[in-house]
Amino acid sequence: MVCVALERYLVIACPLWYRFRRTIKISVVVCVLVWVLLLPFVISFRFWVDFKTVFTILGVFLLLPLPLFIFFLGGTLKALSATRVPSDEKQRIVGVLVLVLLIYMLLFLPTVIYYLTMEAIYNIILNYVSAILVQLSPLADLTLYVFMRKGTIDKFLSSVCCCRMDSNDINSSSV
Repeated sequence: MVCVALERYLVIACPLWYRFRRTIKISVVVCVLVWVLLLPFVISFRFWVDFKTVFTILGVFLLLPLPLFIFFLGGTLKALSATRVPSDEKQRIVGVLVLVLLIYMLLFLPTVIYYLTMEAIYNIILNYVSAILVQLSPLADLTLYVFMRKGTIDKFLSSVCCCRMDSNDINSSSV
């Protein structure tokens, strides 16, 4: 999700640099690098015995994306205010970043609280809730993909509310 937010930020804040630097090779290298950096981290936790230290380190690492999401959202809003992008496109771009931030806050912050608060480790309800919310992450990613596509929301709204969405942001009833 951080990579999606970073990509959206770079498209808006540095469009020329992003257009000439974005290749499939760089995308593959970034994906492989993220997974390769994660492997030694996970393997090293397998051999540690002190669970409080492991939980604290995991909580800190899971908390790191929050300032990045906020920075990318603020930078994108600042860059969008200076551009001549149509309002519906601005709403879609900002909507995706807000959705990424909401997904992170709703699904992963309970787990961060569980890992960082020592009293919460003994709370079985928080344990189950945080585990269930993390397992809902693929469904949230699917929702994010739907919101990223152009026209999908218009089709969804027209089928659900019997509304017709014009390109000029005019909603009219089609009863």
